[in-house]
Amino acid sequence: MDLMTHSSTFLLPNPSVDNGPAPTYVLVVLNRNLPRFTPLLWKHAQLRICADGGANRLYDELPLLFPDQDAVAIRKRYKPNLIKGDLDSIREEVLGFYKDVGTEVIDASDDQDTTDLHKCIAYIQDLPNLKNQNVCVLVAGALGGRFDHEVGNINVLCRFSSMRIILLSDDCLIQLLPSSHHHEIHIQHNVEGPHCGLIPIGGPSTSNKTTGLEWNLSDTEMRFGGLVSTSNIVKGEIVTVQSDSDLLWTISIRKE
Repeated sequence: MDLMTHSSTFLLPNPSVDNGPAPTYVLVVLNRNLPRFTPLLWKHAQLRICADGGANRLYDELPLLFPDQDAVAIRKRYKPNLIKGDLDSIREEVLGFYKDVGTEVIDASDDQDTTDLHKCIAYIQDLPNLKNQNVCVLVAGALGGRFDHEVGNINVLCRFSSMRIILLSDDCLIQLLPSSHHHEIHIQHNVEGPHCGLIPIGGPSTSNKTTGLEWNLSDTEMRFGGLVSTSNIVKGEIVTVQSDSDLLWTISIRKE
């Protein structure tokens, strides 16, 4: 079984690449509170997309991260490449502002069966210039607020399980670890941890093995209604995970 490596170096000012091709980061902004490190994600991303009302968050909240600078200048500097979604949440003045500064807008209101995040990920997946790239999608504002929205975002991880997608909030990140691979997670101790968790998604996970945790799993079954590895602690520089089912990996993000 192939090995898949993971690292949260996108939370560092200058990400390093240990093995393999450098990631091509794409940032998607959702309609929840922006993480305080959004400008850092923006810097690393080669493509920036707002999912409908995410444009309101960008317009309203990003200038607050630069209180000593002119708000309009900040909005022009941090203009997304694209706004996509139902366009039922974005305010008219926000839509007009970004259109005036050159942001592309795609009205996808004809599709009422998928979320705005789903629409954005499908768009990214179909971009020809990203076909042969090591794409990693960073989703800002993916957690917090309504629980059904959070579940919808997690469902997108499962719907696009072949893509690297990381859901981010101020407090933590979540990503899918597909059972098709063994996983090696390189911990960035200065920006993340120590609290972490592994959660079975889609059904019971009958065999799980880990290293690098305070409470490692050794051929352990996990299921809702039984054992779920929450409130675990990372101990090593590298965490390894093997499972017969897809798992969610989550780790806290440091605030200092």
